[in-house]
Amino acid sequence: MVKPLDMTELLIDAYQLADEINESEEVKNYLRLKKAMQEDAQVQKLIQNFQKIKMEYEEAQRFGIFHPDYHQAKQRAEEFQRKMTEHPLIAAYLEAESKLDQLLYEISTAIAHSVSESIKIPSNSEYHLKKCTKQNSQLGK
Repeated sequence: MVKPLDMTELLIDAYQLADEINESEEVKNYLRLKKAMQEDAQVQKLIQNFQKIKMEYEEAQRFGIFHPDYHQAKQRAEEFQRKMTEHPLIAAYLEAESKLDQLLYEISTAIAHSVSESIKIPSNSEYHLKKCTKQNSQLGK
């Protein structure tokens, strides 16, 4: 006989899993670096400058290559983004964010695949996005 799903028990298990994830080194490191970035004046200045450059690029992007400053705005945004990722604190934060994303992806995958191998799992990772796209094209989707 199939046991009915107990939502209360399921939610308790989900909260326990969330607590375990929140106690992981990945989350602790991510939050520590996020706080350090928020408190670092130089990083905050870089972020503010990047937001301005990004807005200029997005404005030019609305008109595409027909905008007189499109290529210049795009190049400037790409160069500034590269400059930002060279900052040690920002680089460490992005690495921590990537590791946390990988942890969450692996947990989501384990849960989804315990139900069915064909369930789609969301991911922010370029590697996983390319892998999923390739798998879907092989399946004729």
